[in-house]
Amino acid sequence: MIPVRGLPEVREGDDLAELIAAAADLEDGDVVVVAHKVVSKAEGRVVRLAEVEPSAQARDLAADEDPRRLEVILRESARIVRTRPPLVIAETRHGFVCASAGVDASNAPEADTVVLLPEDPDASAARLRDRLRELTGADVAVIVSDSFGRAWRQGTTDVAIGCAGLRPLLDFHGERDAAGYELHATVIAVADELAGAAELVKGKLDGVPVAVVRGFDRRGEGTAREVVMPPERDLFR
Repeated sequence: MIPVRGLPEVREGDDLAELIAAAADLEDGDVVVVAHKVVSKAEGRVVRLAEVEPSAQARDLAADEDPRRLEVILRESARIVRTRPPLVIAETRHGFVCASAGVDASNAPEADTVVLLPEDPDASAARLRDRLRELTGADVAVIVSDSFGRAWRQGTTDVAIGCAGLRPLLDFHGERDAAGYELHATVIAVADELAGAAELVKGKLDGVPVAVVRGFDRRGEGTAREVVMPPERDLFR
């Protein structure tokens, strides 16, 4: 895992791929893991709270926090899964179940703003991949990552919310282990593992939103949407 240092503060309209290409020496086969915050900033997915009028539901959920932030969370939610005001666990329009529907004030471009998830993180990853190949000539994969909490586990870990140029799930169904046992349900969340590994060198407070994973066999294609549990298999819905 190689941290990509020296990127400037990303603003709306910036060519993020150009900034990455200028800071990283990319090679064929690399996996470029990009924190969604910089993708969202470049795509203008930032909301100024001064422009938000909170609803009655947002005020009820806010407890002693800013109801305008809760209003943004409600607008980004397809379904409210659980609440313990001011905490909201929601399903986003992408199908992700996460805290605050991915709405976050940390590393926002200025005070009293919040950053949303990209409209289509898989499409964002594909655009970045194409643009990086255009700029550098390198055939790379791209993962757009975010930090998610996990039921029954303390702490957060980065996961893939968008990807292009790699197979996000490694399915061992039908394979046999060393003892000859046939595997029936073993599927490895490769894209999530790569996102979590890259987070180790990006950090949360170091101002390093991009890392390169080198040496991984990324054969295959797919999208991060494949990692989302289908409703018919979700035991907790």
